[in-house]
Amino acid sequence: MIGETPNLAARLQSLAEPGDVVIAESTRRLLAEAFIYQDLGTVPLKGFPEPVQAWLVSGEGAAESRFDAQHGMATTALVGRDQELALLLERWEQAKEREGQIVLLGGEAGIGKSRLVRALRDHLAGAPHTPLSHFCSPFHTSTALYPVIGLLERAAGIRREDAPEQQLDKLEAMLALATNDVHESAPVLADLLAIPTGERYSPLALSPHQKKERTFQALLEQIQGLAARQPLLAVYEDVHWADPTMLELLDRAVDEVQQLPILIIITFRPEFVPRWAGHGHVTALSLSRLGRRQGASVVDRITGGKILPQEVLEQILAKTDGVPLFVEELTKAVLESGLLKDRGSYYELIGPLPPLAIPTTLQDSLMARLDRLAPVKEVAQIAACIGREFGHELLRSVTALDEHALQRALNDLMTAELIFRRGAPPDTGYSFKHALVQDIAHESLLKSKRQQIHARIAAALEEHYPARAEAEPETIALHLTQGGLAGKAVGYWLRAGRIAAGRSANLEAIAHLTRGLDALKSNPAGPERDRQELALQTAIGGPLIAIHGYTAPQLGTAFSRAHALCYELDDTDALFATLSGKFVFHFVRGDFGAMQSLVAEAQRAAERTGDTALKLATHRLAALTAMHAGDFLTARLELEAIVRRYQPDTHRPPPVHYVHDPKASALPYLAIVLWILGYSEQAQRASRAAFEYAAELNQTNLTAHVQVYGGAGPAELMGDVAGVHAHAEAIIDLADQHSLNYWRLSGLILRGWAMAQEGNAEGGLALMRLSLNERARLGASWYQVRYLWMLAAMHHQLGDDENGLATLAEAKAIAARNEEHMWEAELACMEGELHRTRGAPAEEVENYLQAALKIAQSQSAKAFELRAAMSLARLWRDQGRKADARGLLGPVYGWFTEGFETSDLRSAKALLEEIAEV
Repeated sequence: MIGETPNLAARLQSLAEPGDVVIAESTRRLLAEAFIYQDLGTVPLKGFPEPVQAWLVSGEGAAESRFDAQHGMATTALVGRDQELALLLERWEQAKEREGQIVLLGGEAGIGKSRLVRALRDHLAGAPHTPLSHFCSPFHTSTALYPVIGLLERAAGIRREDAPEQQLDKLEAMLALATNDVHESAPVLADLLAIPTGERYSPLALSPHQKKERTFQALLEQIQGLAARQPLLAVYEDVHWADPTMLELLDRAVDEVQQLPILIIITFRPEFVPRWAGHGHVTALSLSRLGRRQGASVVDRITGGKILPQEVLEQILAKTDGVPLFVEELTKAVLESGLLKDRGSYYELIGPLPPLAIPTTLQDSLMARLDRLAPVKEVAQIAACIGREFGHELLRSVTALDEHALQRALNDLMTAELIFRRGAPPDTGYSFKHALVQDIAHESLLKSKRQQIHARIAAALEEHYPARAEAEPETIALHLTQGGLAGKAVGYWLRAGRIAAGRSANLEAIAHLTRGLDALKSNPAGPERDRQELALQTAIGGPLIAIHGYTAPQLGTAFSRAHALCYELDDTDALFATLSGKFVFHFVRGDFGAMQSLVAEAQRAAERTGDTALKLATHRLAALTAMHAGDFLTARLELEAIVRRYQPDTHRPPPVHYVHDPKASALPYLAIVLWILGYSEQAQRASRAAFEYAAELNQTNLTAHVQVYGGAGPAELMGDVAGVHAHAEAIIDLADQHSLNYWRLSGLILRGWAMAQEGNAEGGLALMRLSLNERARLGASWYQVRYLWMLAAMHHQLGDDENGLATLAEAKAIAARNEEHMWEAELACMEGELHRTRGAPAEEVENYLQAALKIAQSQSAKAFELRAAMSLARLWRDQGRKADARGLLGPVYGWFTEGFETSDLRSAKALLEEIAEV
């Protein structure tokens, strides 16, 4: 502006020095809080009929980022939220004293959540603190940690167009602000941002679970490090769109901040139910609609104090119903409509107010404003197809406009305050003022036109942004799908699913891979489509198990289809995974016939191919089938063959196929089998080995498997109540952290049993029954018989034999239906004990106990044989048949060579001493 006219130069000479920057009001509004300004008043300017407001740029603003600077340009002052703001300021004061606080800020769209947060930031502008902003997106609800990735990239100034070395330099520089040990967190966060580390860092040799844990640790350490320097304000906006992994991270953060100078504000719409409300340092705050007087105040702010015609004001207040954003947008729509004439201090209706002149919904109001911007409406629509946030370069590559026309269109949209700008060239980016603005612009397109735009966006990303395609394959997949090119999206969905599974983001992985399967339907039948489907079906198995357990119908469908495709494509490598997965599905559901069939098939395939991994899988399948059938000697041979022949370099599957690791499956079950066979010390060694191997792999599903069968299983069999309780709590904690519902139910059953054993019988039994019913509802039969036996034994211990017998009948029915004989001796023995205490004839009781004894002997189940022998010996003792009792129990006890400190052997020794000859 300087030098445009002599008059202007003279007017400014005493106010601005040579080299200073003077801008007009429209430019100041666009720059928002990115700079500090000095009001120069109005000055005459050539070409303008009236004097123009001028501003001197006197310094850089203190906003957290240019992004926040643009978002900070609020059209309206905060109205009607004094109490809510006071509450936030009170929580901030508490947080500053190292009493970390969480505020859950809920309310409908447009109610003013972001505006309230902005007001808090305005109040804190002069106080030392670190602000962090996270923005969730409806387009990225299945992109793990999307809000965190956005924050890291903005904070570090990372551009996808930068060379990897530059991106890494920027990341390290940002991390150095919060930690002295940059090299510990840089590799894992570089992996999160898909930044190649080259030779600077060694490749991350981590399992999916380890990678997620290390990522969470690095992010939380950043928060802690920043808070150690000065108080921290962390805002998570629109968490109703947060991805599941983001919610897991928030779970950790809510726990971590309690003794740190941190205030976390989480905003969300009413459909989201926050899961953190029960904590003492968490405050729930719900924003209500504005009253009439407050709504009128917002209108007054928009009009600049100029009075609207009363009938117009009444319609605005009636139709907006106290929603601040609607009040603001509808007022602007009316001012832009041409219905009013500006008379200086008031507006006047040009003519009668048409009945439908004022829109009746927020959506209609926004659409009316976009329609009045007809020359630039298409730019808004294209931008809406890109997303809530969009970059200048990508937008330019998709539109047909030249740079000058595009910039003019963007300026018009910013002047209308429908979008905001952030950054400076070449990093200029934009954001829609509100998600509803983007929605309206996107939905206003005809379907065919919308498809064309999405297809152009996908093509631009593939051609000009290969790094982004590598890092965010789901973004391109989404645009291809919405662009009517679903078939081309399959590969991107597969890659996105694998990346998510590799980070233990299982819910996100399932979402991506499911969309890939849907997209595959668009491709013509043939070997190529079959190969793609096999890759998708194989990839989805692990995440499905992690989230839904082994009995989910969709898991059976995935493995059955993959199994069939393996033969069609003659893919031996995939056969290893699919055979194992399909077998476990039937094993956990108790389908003995299918188990036997799959074992035979696996043996034939292993012989035909000579594949050693497939041979180990065959041992595993055969061992589990033998356990189910009560053939414990065969089970031991098969399990020990796995442990003996397993070579990690050759036989360990990729981490995302963790459910098929034969050694991780063998060791926990070997501990149970060895105990049943009478080798309790060997069982304990196998249990320890299982935990050591699980720690080495550090994979959530395997760790839970080892806790249930390698830890709690042997502990319960040995009567170690404290051990069972400890394992139960570890299982539940792990399941809660990683959404492992199948394992959580086992943990709850075990917790209930331990509670009952420790004195809380009512609570423990109720928890066991509830969890057993839920497990049955899921279709889980494996180990259900044992859990029911534990419940029946607990009823017997408490003198409730009626419920004990009813529970035992459930267990026997499942065992009979599934041809399961693993616990047959225990069931018969417990049935005899229950009938005995109910006063049944001695002959009837003895029949049950003799049956238990014979079953155990036929199975070589020495531990069960000892229990049956003790029960029968007590019966005979009470009948005065001590010699018979000694003759029965003595040889069984004498067989044992280890485990004499276990409760069963101590009880047997005491009983033998009691019935010894005098």
